[in-house]
Amino acid sequence: MARPAVNSDNVLTALDSQAPTAMYWQLTLLATLGGFLFGYDTSNIGSALNFVPYHLQGLAMGYLVSGASLGAAAGAILGGPLADRFGRKKLLIVDAAIYAIGAILSAVTPDAAVLLIARTFIGVAVGADSAIATAYIAEFAPKNKRGSLSMLQQWMITVGILVAYLVALVIFAAFPHSAASVGWRLVLGLGAVPALIGLALRTSMPESPRWLLRQGKYEEVAKAVAALGAGDVSVEDIKSGAAAIEATETSRKGRSHGWTPAAKRALIVVCVFFVFQQITGINVPLYYGPHLLGATFSGPHASLVATTVAGVEVTAIMTLFNVGFTYLGFRWIDKFGRRKLAIGGYVGMIVFAAISAVGLMALQGTTSMVVIMIGLCGFISSFAVGVGGTGWTLQGEVFPTAVRGQAAAIAAFVDWIANFALVEVFPVWQKGIGLGGVMLCFAALCAMAIAFIFFSLPETKGLGVEEIVELFDKNKPTSAPASAG
Repeated sequence: MARPAVNSDNVLTALDSQAPTAMYWQLTLLATLGGFLFGYDTSNIGSALNFVPYHLQGLAMGYLVSGASLGAAAGAILGGPLADRFGRKKLLIVDAAIYAIGAILSAVTPDAAVLLIARTFIGVAVGADSAIATAYIAEFAPKNKRGSLSMLQQWMITVGILVAYLVALVIFAAFPHSAASVGWRLVLGLGAVPALIGLALRTSMPESPRWLLRQGKYEEVAKAVAALGAGDVSVEDIKSGAAAIEATETSRKGRSHGWTPAAKRALIVVCVFFVFQQITGINVPLYYGPHLLGATFSGPHASLVATTVAGVEVTAIMTLFNVGFTYLGFRWIDKFGRRKLAIGGYVGMIVFAAISAVGLMALQGTTSMVVIMIGLCGFISSFAVGVGGTGWTLQGEVFPTAVRGQAAAIAAFVDWIANFALVEVFPVWQKGIGLGGVMLCFAALCAMAIAFIFFSLPETKGLGVEEIVELFDKNKPTSAPASAG
C-alpha cells in the first residue's frame, strides 16, 4: 500500500514531526546494540579480575580494567570522521565486527600481553560506537522523542553491564572449580555472540537520511524516509531539506564548513559535560565492584570463588538500580529537559556519595554494609536517572550535520580519556586515601558539575537538530526558546 505524501515544507519537517513507528524503535535498538556490548565488554573484566592468572598489580591492573577506555578514545576519534565520510551505517557494521573479534581474542588469550591488546581492541569498537550511535539516532528521530530514543543508548549500556554480572554469577556459582581456568575466559568471550548477531542485522539498516542529504543522494533519501514510515517525499521536499541544512551550517561570514562559532561552543560544552560525567566516579563501583566489595560482604574466611561471587552479587544489585533508574531517565528526559534532569542527578550523587563515605569510614559490621549499599545504590541511581543518558543525548543532537560525526567523535574521545584517567589511577588513589575519601572527592566534583551545567548548558528539549545549532549561536544557557514547548 502506498504511503501518503508528506505535507511539509521539507523532508526535515517530516522527520522531526513524524510519530515514532515500529521501524524507529527497531533501528534504535539495532544502533544501541553496540551500547549493550559497550556495557558488557567494559564491565565483564570486573568479574574476571580475581581469576585472571597473570598477577597484575597497581597501574598494570588499572590498565587491564581501563585499557578498553584507552582503545575507546582511539576508536572515537577515528570513527567520527570516517562516519562523516563513508556513512553511519557502514561504520556501525564494522563496529560490530570489531566487538566480535575482540571478545574472541580475550577468551583465547595465551598471556597477559595478548589480553591487554584484546581489551584495547574492544575499546576501539566501544569508542567508535559511542561516536556514531547517538548521531545516527538523532538524524532520524522525531524532535519530541529524540531524547528518549537517544537515551536508549545509555539504557542498553546499563543492561549490558547487568548481563555481564549475571553471566559471571551463573558461571562462577554453577562451576566454581572451573572459574580460574575456563570460567573467566567464557565470561569475556560470550560478548562475541550478540556482536555477531548485530553484524548480521545491521546490514539491513537504512542509512541516515540527513547524512544522505549532505551527500546529495536524493533518491536514497526518499527510500530511507519511506522505510522510516515518514511518508513519500518529493524531490522538492528533499532539496528544500538539503538547503535548510546548508543554511544552518553556513557561518555569519558566509563559509559553509560546519565548524561555526555555535558548533565550537556546543563542542566545548559537551566535552566538559563528558569530563564531569566520568570523573564524578560512576565507573568505580561498576568496574571495580566485585574486586572491592567481595571481601566486605563475604567474610574474612571465604574462598576466592565465594568472595568473588559475593562481590558480583553486590555489584549485580547495584546494576539493577542502574537499569531501572536509567529507564526513568528515558521516560523523563523529554518531559523535564536535559538541564533539570542533569542537575537533579548530580544533587543526588552528592548526597549518596556522602552516605557511602560514612558507611566506609565511620561504621562497622552489618550497619556499615547496609549504609554502604544504600549509598552506592543511590549514587548509581542518581547518575542513571539524570546524568548518564543526558550526555549521550546532547552528543547526538547539538552539532550540525556536516560535522556531527567529527564533533561527536571528539566529544567521545574526551569522554574516554577522562574515563581512562579515572579508572587507571583509582587503585593508587584508593590506596592513598581509602574508598571513603575517594567518594567524598566525587561529591565535590559533582558540586562543580552542577555549577557548570547551570551557567553553560542551554535547554534543548523539544527542538529540531537544526534549531539547536541556532540556540548555541544565541548562547542563552539558562532558558530555552519559547518553541521548545
